Amino acid sequence: MSRRRLGVSIALAAAFALTALANRARAQSFAPVPPMAASEPQNAAERALAAQDTGTWSRLTPEQRARVLDNYRQWQRMTPAEQGAARQNFEEFRKLPPNERQQVMQGMRRWRQLPPQRREELRQAYTHFRQLPPERREKVFQRYRQFQQLPPAERQHMLQNYRRWQQMTPEQRKAARVRWHEAHPRHGGPLTKIP
Repeated sequence: MSRRRLGVSIALAAAFALTALANRARAQSFAPVPPMAASEPQNAAERALAAQDTGTWSRLTPEQRARVLDNYRQWQRMTPAEQGAARQNFEEFRKLPPNERQQVMQGMRRWRQLPPQRREELRQAYTHFRQLPPERREKVFQRYRQFQQLPPAERQHMLQNYRRWQQMTPEQRKAARVRWHEAHPRHGGPLTKIP
């Protein structure tokens, strides 16, 4: 996935709030998701939102209404700078070829299906990634591209190793690094510390 598409994918979740009501005519294409909030407007601003086009609003299912209201509430909590960035990302999304837009939408559906705790972990990882110096971010992208080029069996093997690595104590990790460097003296090695 390109950097541009990755950035668009992540920010599009926020931009979706801006366009959810405008695109409500296509609401049938929303993936079924359990209601996240009350499906009826709870205050004057939400009632005004629903009243903009009552015919379409009345055709939405309770789950779709809840999604629109949840997106609206998220939008209202955003700062003007965040809203501006979301608008800009949405404009970039509209410029993507249809197949890439479809990939982004699939990613959003997968995102909504994640448990809230996992979404928060991913948000924190993304925030950490964005705070890395540009050269470090580029190195992460480079390693990701290398990983994507591996045959599926090798990728699976690496993921299994990574899961084991996560379960190790710091002392076990240090010992594993030493053993790896002893076995591969000419390589900088994949087990060097990543800040």
